[in-house]
Amino acid sequence: MIYVSEEESAAMVTHELAFEAARRALVAAASDQSGVFPAVLGHSKDSTNRFSIKSGWSAELTGVKVGSFWSGNPAIGLPRHNSTIVLLDQRTGRLRAVIEAGKVNAYRTAAADAVAADLLARKDARTLAVFGAGNQAGYEIAALARVRPIEEVLVVSRPSERLDAFVEQVARSGLNARAASAEAAVRAADIVVTATPSREPLFEASWVRPGTHVVSMGSDGPGKHELPTELYPRARLFCDLRSQSVEIGDFQHARRAIEAGTLKVTQIGDVIEGRAPGRRSEEETTVFDSSGISLQDLFMADALIRAKT
Repeated sequence: MIYVSEEESAAMVTHELAFEAARRALVAAASDQSGVFPAVLGHSKDSTNRFSIKSGWSAELTGVKVGSFWSGNPAIGLPRHNSTIVLLDQRTGRLRAVIEAGKVNAYRTAAADAVAADLLARKDARTLAVFGAGNQAGYEIAALARVRPIEEVLVVSRPSERLDAFVEQVARSGLNARAASAEAAVRAADIVVTATPSREPLFEASWVRPGTHVVSMGSDGPGKHELPTELYPRARLFCDLRSQSVEIGDFQHARRAIEAGTLKVTQIGDVIEGRAPGRRSEEETTVFDSSGISLQDLFMADALIRAKT
């Protein structure tokens, strides 16, 4: 049995490794050679301490990811977010590997959004609006800046020392970064990413310019809601996995229209494989619902094992 500690996985993971693993996972998700089971959401005795269990299989991999959010961890010097990936032996069902993947999970999430943006965002996208100033937002910026010539980052978050520190952190990476209002950021953006736990839309559809690429990343549970549904009829819609997106992703709020066929949603794996077009014009608005699927975790674990050996 292979064991990879948090320290080892954090030292090995890169945006390049995550991008390729996420791409493989998204292709697998759009094929008939994989399966993803409904996510299980739970909490401990203290209901602010939450966890999720995501599981699935592909032709190559079978396993589970347990992600947790323990609110009081910073007080004892630990991160709030943690993640553990368990791979099973395809032949026997016994443990093949256990990978602690807290930092890896942040790379994995951002990588899926970068894979989609590489297919859907305009080639000249230079201004990025990010809703949220938490840990994940930084990884989103770095991953997207690898695939598009990002020059300016507009950060939307409540005024705080944390926001100021985040803007300073982004600026140190060489990007022009500043805090902005939701309306100013969206109206100026070529790419909009929402990385929040919001349960109501963060901006108005009318603020989104034609040609913008919009990503919902924070909607990964029932009731979470970041994007205005009014945007959907005038955009082309994409997701990581349709069946999960309408359950816990942002497209849960358009489920009836999607299931009725009024709104069409394309899995990004179909675009990667050439079965569906990506961006078709400079004026087209695109939306990617990134609900975060178990296959991303399994392929990340496999990539780390390959890197380790």
